[in-house]
Amino acid sequence: MSLRNNLGPAFALVAFTFLIAAFALAFYWVPTDADQGFSQRIFYVHVPLALTAYACFAWGAWKALRLLWTNDSKYDLESYTAVHMGVIFGILVLVTGAIWARISWGVWWSWGERQLVLFLILFLFYCAYFMLRNSVDAGPRQARMSAVYALFGVVLIPISFLAIRLSENFIHPVVFTRDGPQMAASMFFVFCLSTVGTIALATALYHVELSGKRLDLKLKQRRKAYS
Repeated sequence: MSLRNNLGPAFALVAFTFLIAAFALAFYWVPTDADQGFSQRIFYVHVPLALTAYACFAWGAWKALRLLWTNDSKYDLESYTAVHMGVIFGILVLVTGAIWARISWGVWWSWGERQLVLFLILFLFYCAYFMLRNSVDAGPRQARMSAVYALFGVVLIPISFLAIRLSENFIHPVVFTRDGPQMAASMFFVFCLSTVGTIALATALYHVELSGKRLDLKLKQRRKAYS
């Protein structure tokens, strides 16, 4: 139990260390992009946020599968928390993406870009997860319905990711190809630092929220037992 309680602070420390290093290097060390200039540095925030959102949704789907497979109620809370983290980071993806688009291409949003629209669909799909969950009374039925919904949503993740490569207008630059990362070694190094830091941040928040929800559930169970 003590190890579980220490996971949040441990990941928070990793996140703080890596993100501070990544942001410092992104502003003062990596070269300025020849095409987009200084605004390209938001890449080190936007893309790691997107990858982290995908990872959270995938983790939620994995926990949902475990619930359906084992019928262990603990996975319901874990899946729910992971999806919640994914939605939070999804909001940050949309905000940073809009800022980047406005600075670089002069528009906040383009409905003609399939990669933007598909990520928005993915985001709204998981927002609706909470509507579905709250429409059913807490219990095994709610857990199973939420799990099935989370599993369906994971199908949208590879579609959203591959849409960047299938795009015809390439608002999103394709920096990872079969030939490797299309960026300087220093840029790739900072990108990796930022990605690890962002995932560690999401993991820390996941464990903190999960601990709080577990404690709240125990309190409710004890109140119900003594009432």
